[in-house]
Amino acid sequence: MTSSPYSCPQSREQVLNSYFMEHRAKVLDVAAFLDRLDRSQPSGTEPDFRDSAIRDAIRILIDGQPQRAKRILELLSDLSSDIPQSAHGMKGASGAVRSRSGAGS
Repeated sequence: MTSSPYSCPQSREQVLNSYFMEHRAKVLDVAAFLDRLDRSQPSGTEPDFRDSAIRDAIRILIDGQPQRAKRILELLSDLSSDIPQSAHGMKGASGAVRSRSGAGS
């Protein structure tokens, strides 16, 4: 049996036919979000870590390398094993890691 580098049972055309419109809308939604950010007034001297994280994720989206979903999930995930001693000041999940060495590089 021949090993194929393609793991999706659908052809590229079938994937586009099935999912293009849904993802077109998602790309437009991200573009509108970035436009809103660009039009907003800065709220501090440092860039917000979530803004940096989304822009790093977009760089991964367009880099043409494999496993984009995995790499973006790892980028946005807190992999620390430290347990906070207090929840004071926490309002829930932030969806990105506040500090990561090498982010954006």
